[in-house]
Amino acid sequence: MQTGYTATARALHWIVAMIVLGMIPAGKIMVEEGLPRGLQDALFLFHKNAGVIVLLLMIVRLVWRWLNPPPPLPSSVPVWQARVAHLTHVLLYALIFVMGISGYVRVVAGGFPLELPDALGLPRLLPKVESLGNAASTVHYLTHYTVIALIALHIGAALFHGIVRRDGVFGRMWRG
Repeated sequence: MQTGYTATARALHWIVAMIVLGMIPAGKIMVEEGLPRGLQDALFLFHKNAGVIVLLLMIVRLVWRWLNPPPPLPSSVPVWQARVAHLTHVLLYALIFVMGISGYVRVVAGGFPLELPDALGLPRLLPKVESLGNAASTVHYLTHYTVIALIALHIGAALFHGIVRRDGVFGRMWRG
């Protein structure tokens, strides 16, 4: 029986994790008052385009997960922890999609450039509608707090299983 995630699942997890962990401070800093324009532009550029990449990678992750279900948790994991882990994963997936879609809608409906897709000649999926862009901005802003909390919970649980319990849960995603 498979006890670890596939190499592809692990790679997708860690690539998305590293990008998202870079996007969080970039997103917080880029809206600060008084930033030098060059730094602010660079942070916006990174945040917007990384968001597009994360959204695409999350679609790949979802398809991969559907085709390659994750290995079962060890039987030593209490049922309540397994349920919390499952709920956390579902919410993380869902809210990362909400963040990606709301960010995309904010940028496109707000009439702002989306450099990577624009450079590739990809069509914009929405017209410029400022009210829609503003609504998406609100969704994006409010959702980020829950995503940060879920990431903290996820990392805390991984460290608990890897350092305290040493029950193999952490190793499923670390080394397969």
